[in-house]
Amino acid sequence: MSRLLTGRASTRGTRDYVARFAASLPRGHFSDFGEARLKLSSLGIGTFPGAASDAVDAECAALVAEGLLGGVNVIDTAVHYRYGRALGAVRAGLERAFAAGLVREQVFVAVKGGFVLLPDGPPADFAAWFDANCAARGLGTRDELSGMNLLSAEHIAWQLAHAREALGLETIDAFVVDQPEVHVAVIGKEAMHRKLESVFGALEAAAQRGWIGGYGVASFDSLRVETDAEQFQSLTSLLGLAERAARALDGSAGTHHLRLVQLPFNPAMTEGFTRFSQATGQGNLASTLQAAYQLRLYVMTSHALGKGRFATDDPLAEGIPGLASAAQRALQFARSTPGVGTALAGLRTPAQLADLLAVARVPPLAREAYVRLYRRA
Repeated sequence: MSRLLTGRASTRGTRDYVARFAASLPRGHFSDFGEARLKLSSLGIGTFPGAASDAVDAECAALVAEGLLGGVNVIDTAVHYRYGRALGAVRAGLERAFAAGLVREQVFVAVKGGFVLLPDGPPADFAAWFDANCAARGLGTRDELSGMNLLSAEHIAWQLAHAREALGLETIDAFVVDQPEVHVAVIGKEAMHRKLESVFGALEAAAQRGWIGGYGVASFDSLRVETDAEQFQSLTSLLGLAERAARALDGSAGTHHLRLVQLPFNPAMTEGFTRFSQATGQGNLASTLQAAYQLRLYVMTSHALGKGRFATDDPLAEGIPGLASAAQRALQFARSTPGVGTALAGLRTPAQLADLLAVARVPPLAREAYVRLYRRA
């Protein structure tokens, strides 16, 4: 294993980052994360888009570096993105930003895991590939697969080790279990929860070793659907799993490291704000965003541009004046939503980064102006 860069996002480091941009960015651009109140940008750079090529690697690295140097200190990636190449591109971007004067403690890096890594692209015979590359190495069995998602403690532990090495980072700020709800249709919710608790146990152990700052869960459907939907996920049940995993590890209560959730949010996917489906255990029924705030879970939203749809579709043209493009309005909509800490957008081009940084330079919408968008609709 090569030498890994020490450190992780810290209170002092992220506050120094905010101070660096005090003259150019509004105070409302930064959100408080966790009990340490790390300062994280309200917009984050996603690294999913693009082909698995050297050219895209170089472009992704440039976007990461320029974004970090422009006032966006949240980077989101995944072990499987672009067949594993995204991690190396993010590393190159981080190294470029650090060479230009940033330090590790100013930057928050989130990595998703769960979908299997296919470093050579889709195999002709996936079952045979899985047996040789996962089952034979003790990372899981075919019975633990749902499509390409492998939910096992051993697989998640391996993906975390791989991500740390590929990124060159001793500590990843947040390791995020990607879409565990896809297993519900295969094994049922109770069995999925048992497997997820085992995964949380592996991540609690990683947090104790200093390999991650915390962990989270990314969803596509489970935090947006109705309560009686098969894939629905309760935030309180996730916290319960984390508490049990932490207690099983060291016998203490209330010391878990579950810190965040991710869900899609854009003008066509507003359920996290509008659907009241979460019982908080505090006497009220709340939206996912409200419940996360009450339960002290940080929210990162994904798909702010709807995979490019809202770079051209412009349902917010009248409701959000003063911005130059449909993409900028979509980004402003997502990051201004009450309860959203960081709105992530997958970036592919310098023009998309320019839109992101343009929105960073203006304050988020005031709450009343935001709510009026729904009245208008």
